[in-house]
Amino acid sequence: MAVRTVIERGPKDKRSVAFSIDWPGWSRGAKSAELAVATLESYRERYQPVAALAELAPEFDAAGPLEIVEDRVGTGSTDFWGISYAPSSFERGPMATQELERGITLLRACWALFDGVAARVSPEMRRGPRGGGRDRDTIIRHTIRVESEEFAKQLGLRIPERAALTPDGLRRHRETYLAAMRAYNAGEVPRRMRSWTLPFLIRHSAYHTLDHAWEMEDKDLSTDAQA
Repeated sequence: MAVRTVIERGPKDKRSVAFSIDWPGWSRGAKSAELAVATLESYRERYQPVAALAELAPEFDAAGPLEIVEDRVGTGSTDFWGISYAPSSFERGPMATQELERGITLLRACWALFDGVAARVSPEMRRGPRGGGRDRDTIIRHTIRVESEEFAKQLGLRIPERAALTPDGLRRHRETYLAAMRAYNAGEVPRRMRSWTLPFLIRHSAYHTLDHAWEMEDKDLSTDAQA
């Protein structure tokens, strides 16, 4: 089957994003829609370990070409950051139980990949041409804090600042986060999201996790030492 793909263009057409509907986290931005789609395709092999960790490798490996099923205008964040920051028309309403559990399984796989990368890369990261950039631990803290202290608010969760930055705290956050997703989908959470939806929250969490995992891989200095 073809990979259902959405193009999201910034309102000022400065940047665009292409992302897969069925494989949360497989999303790439670029200066044009055409380049975003090409970049997304170039990351197919890089996303494969996520599918493998989710025990969905046969399905992913059998997936066909990218098929554009929607071409839409996003928010100002699309122009500014080059990321998708709004749900597509395919990400509305309650999720079927099987769809939700598949999304959760893939999100767990994204977390597992992130944790594995974080454990093996160098503490210092390769800097940009002007010396800019963050070290490994700063990237890890940022990724965890944004999810636990910002994304989780969409489900009504309020965890103390930095509470997820210990191994036990991170495990508790992730299990609480997933439990809240299931409760929200079942209608057990009275406060409903305004501009976000549950499918988008899962996709955005997966994307943010993977984007920073790949950032650490790309800036890993230990690969230079091995070479």
